Amino acid sequence: MSKRPLHALSALAGIAVPGRFGKPDGEPSVMIGELSGLGLATVASRQGQDAALKSAVLQAYGVQLPESSRVAQGSAVSFIGYGPGQWLAVSESLAHEALAGDLSQRLAGLASISDQSGGRTVLRVSGPRARDVLAKGLPVDLDPRAFPLGSAAASVIGHMGVQLWQVDDTRTYDIAVFRSLSQSFWRWLTASAAEFGYEVSGQN
Repeated sequence: MSKRPLHALSALAGIAVPGRFGKPDGEPSVMIGELSGLGLATVASRQGQDAALKSAVLQAYGVQLPESSRVAQGSAVSFIGYGPGQWLAVSESLAHEALAGDLSQRLAGLASISDQSGGRTVLRVSGPRARDVLAKGLPVDLDPRAFPLGSAAASVIGHMGVQLWQVDDTRTYDIAVFRSLSQSFWRWLTASAAEFGYEVSGQN
C-alpha cells in the first residue's frame, strides 16, 4: 500500500477561523489569510560563489537575485533578500520540501539550502487599512514613498521577528513568522485589526 507524505498541520488550525470579526458595521477594512502548502527555504551563498550563484539562479528560475531587501518574483520561485548573500525562497508550485530539494539540486556547491516549509507560517494581510494595522507594531515605514512595490524587510512586529514583503500595489503584504510564534502573532494581528473590522479567509 502506497504511503502519502506527511505534512505538518497548520499551527493556526482551529484558531484562524474564517469569518468577519471586530468592528461589525461597514465593509471589512482588513483581510487576513494563511498561505498554506508553500515551499519555503533559505538560500545562503557560499564563500566566493556569489557571481556563480546569481548566474545559476537566473538560468534555473529566470530570476535575478536581489542584492538588497527586495523581492524578485519568478514564475515558479520568488526570492526575498534579507541579508548579505541570504534569501528566502518561496514557491507555490514546489510545495513543502520539494522546493528545498529542487534548490539543492540546481544550486549544488554554490549555496547552502535549508528547508523552512514546516518551520514558518505565512500570512497575507491586505485591504485599505492593512498598513495602519501593521504600523501599530512594525518599526518600518510602509508608505509607498519609503516602501514601494517589491520592497521587503526583516524586522519585528509586536516584538516578534518577521520577514515581510509587499505583494502588489494594492496594500497587500505577506508576512513569514516562525511557527512557534504564529499563535502569538495571530493574537497581536487580530487585536490590532479589530477596530477596523477584519475578515479571515480559509487557507489559500
